[in-house]
Amino acid sequence: MSGFRNFLMRGNLIDLAIAVVIGVAFNAIVQALVADMITPLITAITGNKLNFSKLSFMVHHSTFTYGAVINAAISFIVIAAVIYWLVVAPTAKMTALATRNKVATQRQCPECLSEIPVAAKRCMYCTSEVTPVPPPAVDKPAPHRARHGSLASD
Repeated sequence: MSGFRNFLMRGNLIDLAIAVVIGVAFNAIVQALVADMITPLITAITGNKLNFSKLSFMVHHSTFTYGAVINAAISFIVIAAVIYWLVVAPTAKMTALATRNKVATQRQCPECLSEIPVAAKRCMYCTSEVTPVPPPAVDKPAPHRARHGSLASD
């Protein structure tokens, strides 16, 4: 019983449960946005009195509501756009900023292709001698340019 309790109390399981609850709440907001704002906006632009949720056709007394599929597709696009612009893009930018000035600490051994420290003189896996990598040269920052493209006066 204590193993099950420990499983339930793990941090990542609780984080996952919170993410699911927030995702469901966010889905409700997006569904309302699509049904009450975007769909009426599309119908106002097209000039037709359309209610996507009521669009349907019948085949042998079976009703196919393809308007619900249109609403679901619009909801998916809105959710995907929000996730991209509020989660994926900022995370990628932060990762790029964090790694842009990071000095390499590992390199590949030319003999066995294992990852070894940059300063190593011998591979710790295949014990072959490797040539040390010279330290990176310190780059001088580029001169500041004015808005019109010429070099700014000092």
